[in-house]
Amino acid sequence: MGSEPKTAIPIVDLSPFLCGGGGGDEAGVKLATETIGEACRHYGFFWIVNHGVPREHMARAIELSQAFFALPDEEKRKVKPAEGSKAPLPAGYSRQPEHSADKNEYLMVFSPEFGFNLYPNEPAEFRAILEECFCMLSKTALIVQDIVNECMGLPANFLKEYNSNRSFDFMTALRYFPTTGAGDNRLSEHQDGNCLTFVFQDDIGGLEVLKDGEWIPVDPTDGSIIVNVGDIFQVLSNNKFKSAMHRVTRKSTHRHSFAYFFNLHGKKCWIEPLPQFTTDIGEKPRYRKFLYNEYIQLRMRNKTHPPSRPEDVIHITHYAV
Repeated sequence: MGSEPKTAIPIVDLSPFLCGGGGGDEAGVKLATETIGEACRHYGFFWIVNHGVPREHMARAIELSQAFFALPDEEKRKVKPAEGSKAPLPAGYSRQPEHSADKNEYLMVFSPEFGFNLYPNEPAEFRAILEECFCMLSKTALIVQDIVNECMGLPANFLKEYNSNRSFDFMTALRYFPTTGAGDNRLSEHQDGNCLTFVFQDDIGGLEVLKDGEWIPVDPTDGSIIVNVGDIFQVLSNNKFKSAMHRVTRKSTHRHSFAYFFNLHGKKCWIEPLPQFTTDIGEKPRYRKFLYNEYIQLRMRNKTHPPSRPEDVIHITHYAV
């Protein structure tokens, strides 16, 4: 489905891992696993194709997102979590504070366990397509996590058991505002604080990843999904896997995208480099042990109360030793 992206970022065909897709394609499994391993070590970014999320679903989600963000602010603010939802992070519609360097607005959608948002003035299709994309991306993420498990050389199902609770996963619809031409065309470069992030976008472009000191454009491609490694896999691998530094360059028009964040269960999970990457090979841990929920709260404060000085923004280096 969809054409392969023309990009320097590695491309991975997931069809051998999908039910009925590979028919015992051992060569395809080997190639995809090797490509993801290399991508995680050197880029922290890779494209996936034939991933199980229909191109039509992603295109329709983008169309409905464009319609939602075009609504007046007072209408967008009516979108809130479903009654009784206990989402661990702020759900519903939000926009960055005016003094923030990141000029965007977003709609945060949560997992079935915590409930989805209510859309009082939107057609039922909007909620339905978001839920469908969320569930499909969740299945794709589990496949990719299993591949990462193999790439790390961990015991079978280690990451599946370590990261078995899906209740902290969420998806966000984003709209980036156009540049004003006053030197504000780039949003803050950053690394994601989760395990893996899956992104599909409109045809505007602007996403870039840092590789060897050079910003590489990740141009939109119909039907493909970009995946980037987050801080958690960087810590677990003791820096063997790379949490990708990336940013968005603002264009002359609005840019729309969706990001699915594959997370840990924040309230109970302790993070530290695994012995396979430290004591087993005679290397010292590069991070001290920390509670994931603590890190997430610090990251959220970066967004809700952006520090006046860039050096005060909390990154994973907060736990470095």
